Amino acid sequence: MPEGTDDPRLSAEGELALARLALDEGDLEHAAGHLAGAIAYAPTMPEVHEALAQLAARSGGGVELFPLDQHPFIGTVVARAHLLAAAGRPGDGLELLAAATGHVPSADWAGVPWVSAPELPGSLDPDRLARVLMQVCAGIPDPVPEPDREPLWPYLRLARHAVAAHPRHGLLLGAASALARRVGAVGQAVEWAGQGARELPSKLSEVWLGYAYRSAGRTREALAALRRAVDHDPDDLSVYADIAGTLADHGQLDEALDWIDRALARDPSFDCAVHTGHRLRYRRDGSLAHLVALADFAREHPDDSHEHSDLAECCQSQPWLGRVPPATETVAMALRQRLATGEPADGTRLWLRGPEPPSAMRALHDTAPKLTVAADTTPAPDPREPRRPVGHRLWQYTGDSVTPATPAPSEPAVRRIQQLAHPAWPHPPAAYDAAVGLATLELDDLLGLLAHPPAPPPTELGRTLSRHDPTLWVRSVQVWVCLGLLHHRTDEPWADSTRRRVLLDLLWGVEDWVTEAALFALVTAAWMDPSVRAEVAREGAERLADAVEVAQRRPVTVLTSLAHLVLATPDAPPAALDTARLLLSRDNARAVAPRQRRFGRLFDRMWRRLTRHG
Repeated sequence: MPEGTDDPRLSAEGELALARLALDEGDLEHAAGHLAGAIAYAPTMPEVHEALAQLAARSGGGVELFPLDQHPFIGTVVARAHLLAAAGRPGDGLELLAAATGHVPSADWAGVPWVSAPELPGSLDPDRLARVLMQVCAGIPDPVPEPDREPLWPYLRLARHAVAAHPRHGLLLGAASALARRVGAVGQAVEWAGQGARELPSKLSEVWLGYAYRSAGRTREALAALRRAVDHDPDDLSVYADIAGTLADHGQLDEALDWIDRALARDPSFDCAVHTGHRLRYRRDGSLAHLVALADFAREHPDDSHEHSDLAECCQSQPWLGRVPPATETVAMALRQRLATGEPADGTRLWLRGPEPPSAMRALHDTAPKLTVAADTTPAPDPREPRRPVGHRLWQYTGDSVTPATPAPSEPAVRRIQQLAHPAWPHPPAAYDAAVGLATLELDDLLGLLAHPPAPPPTELGRTLSRHDPTLWVRSVQVWVCLGLLHHRTDEPWADSTRRRVLLDLLWGVEDWVTEAALFALVTAAWMDPSVRAEVAREGAERLADAVEVAQRRPVTVLTSLAHLVLATPDAPPAALDTARLLLSRDNARAVAPRQRRFGRLFDRMWRRLTRHG
């Protein structure tokens, strides 16, 4: 269905009316164009197919009115498919419908009588039917989410009729099994795959059978089938990776890694084995080195056999590896509580033990400007002062009052960050790549965005954060701005670059959420460039050590986050890793107050919503 359509049927009726006018005027070419539009909006609408039949009758079949150029419109492809079937070429028509389904699987392209006719497969070559089913499988998820399966039912009916017509064709049985498995007909998939393996003993038949057993929860039989596939073709290392993944999913990590090692012994650069191996080794011992090595391999081998999700799977929902941790400051928790309870902020006062990070104070002021905040004391060392001399300062203080020290960003910069910022990402290299959209912003705009984060955008993400945790939006903006700094003036060598100098200033400036964001950007740079790893590891370790020392005398609200960042740093010094783990273990051992537990449950629910919209 074309984008930007509110009522597909109404749009189809409009296109159909124009097509009928063109038919009445004898303008067959324009009639065909409008019918292609109508069928794209409503692929099973009977009136559209009636008009298509009229066009065919008046044009000698009409197939040539729907040419397949280099980038054909999907409606043109589907209309041509139906006309080919009507002209006695249903095999050609099925192949075009399968192509349309691969492009837009959510549309009911095949939901027409001729595709589901029981007699159709008997007139077609079973090899061709198998190819059509495999083409459909190649364009849909495995498995297809249950709400998205209905448009694929016609292909399952086609598969049933095809198997009935060609019951001993092994390739067709296997392809039918693959389709059935994807759309949830698991019992049928097992039956067809088993029959296919008996009719055509081969590696592919055993792989299909193994996958069917695995979907049915019959793990032992699945592994036996996959091992037979290896016996058929010991050089197909993708099956080794499948066996390893299946074993790992059932807690047999050592045996799984044995299969990975067998594959790598044959080909040390085989991408499926490398990705699976690093994921499983990380799962076994939790060492970040496996993920960094995987990222290095992916960067050095951009032409892998297919897209892999192992790195994203390992980083998902982990602090800094896959998401921004929520703020822990008193003002942030107070703001979340007031939003959750609807408690008004007018005329109320919030007492603090001391000044909290300026970004937190500004976020509170922007969201609840009538809430009065007061600090009992200003403990030493003064949190309003940078931890080292810096050249770029974001904040200026008048007593306990904090204001930005940089001009506000331009409107184009605001729009850019509102489109890009998000509290989650697949993994650090993916975050780096996405931030390239900020590469053209001037430094003043980037610094302005850090101190003047814009309001959340009017999107589902923005509305969710506004209702539940505006501080997470501010932190997200600051993270992506610092990632954007990595793309600033990339022609400058790293050692003398503006981007390095500014990020280090932000890291060692006033203790703030920007401290965390800057360190994450530096950590991401280390993931992307091995040559900067030693420096980033040293800076991260020193920043954590400084925060630990300060925490002996006053609260350091970013301390836990800095510990997570050190754990995410490639080649971090062992002593810094030990310190980070000790800090986090102490945090985990502390009793959690009921209010924090309630927020934890709220945050979990909110996070599930955010990641669905990521």
